[in-house]
Amino acid sequence: MANIMIRQDTSGDLIFYLAKKDLEEKIIAIEFNSPDKWGGELKLADGQAYYVTPLDERPKLPITVRARRL
Repeated sequence: MANIMIRQDTSGDLIFYLAKKDLEEKIIAIEFNSPDKWGGELKLADGQAYYVTPLDERPKLPITVRARRL
């Protein structure tokens, strides 16, 4: 598992950043993205997918979480 950072850019898109690989990519889909559940599978614009343990509420961004590659 790796520590990743998720932030929102100026256009409102979510950006995934993995420092170990210097990977910064737009998140195009999140499995759970509601006020009462957030996280799960994250699909990136380059085709990769990562899994973040779902949280009980939508977090304030930026946030650092643990993720594993699918």
